[in-house]
Amino acid sequence: MTAFAEGVPCWIDVALPDVEAGRRFYGGLFGWTFDEPADKEYGYYTQAYVGEGDDRKNVAALAAKADGRMPTAWGVYFATPDTAALVARAREAGGQIVMDTMPVGPYGTMAQIADPGGAVFGVWQGASHPGFERTAVPGAFCWTEAYVREADLERVDAFYDKVFGFGTQDLAELTDDESGVAFRTWSPAGTEPGDDTAIGGRAVITDALPAEMPAHFLSYFMVEDCDATAAEAKRLGGRVSQPPFDIPYGRMAILVDNQGAVFAVLQEPKG
Repeated sequence: MTAFAEGVPCWIDVALPDVEAGRRFYGGLFGWTFDEPADKEYGYYTQAYVGEGDDRKNVAALAAKADGRMPTAWGVYFATPDTAALVARAREAGGQIVMDTMPVGPYGTMAQIADPGGAVFGVWQGASHPGFERTAVPGAFCWTEAYVREADLERVDAFYDKVFGFGTQDLAELTDDESGVAFRTWSPAGTEPGDDTAIGGRAVITDALPAEMPAHFLSYFMVEDCDATAAEAKRLGGRVSQPPFDIPYGRMAILVDNQGAVFAVLQEPKG
């Protein structure tokens, strides 16, 4: 059994060329502390934590890239009570299986899947490691969204409906040319769709973004001060891909770490 309902983001990790450099960057940016790396058979997997003492809780992990051709990227995992059954549904719905069902020691069972637009995500059937011990606090995961091309929207939406049965809510965002761009939020199956239950969403790669940008997931970490975090990321050797700006849910920025992995940060609205 998993502590998370099916389809809820339950874990996040980043594949890096240099885990030690990642520890310095994210430790400085979010104040994370870390376990010692796991054995080689687990890719020197290194868990990250927020808090101290009895309040120290896991929020993410850093992993060494086993192959230099692999992307340097953050990956999000959605919970499932049955990885094999979910992989079968994903195949039937038009997804591609990047990594088939694979036990990970006593910790759980995983798989990696690409949706019909090409955005890759993981699924996780937790055992001794159910997933996050803390979310939605400064330094912890708080949101994820799949970015896909407009031409793939129909196939992608049908895919997530069949695989996870998300409850959905469609929101209209306005681009610079005032054409409506579809943004869809996801809520776990069986819940009432809305802001209170949303756990992620699907966005559109617009013409404002580079034509060569592939479909992908962008995951967010909560911070106390978005502008200060963006400045600190630069000081630590990272880059600011999209400077801080306000959205209805707070203030956000898109950042790139010191090895090229992209992520977002979100500051809750003040007051």
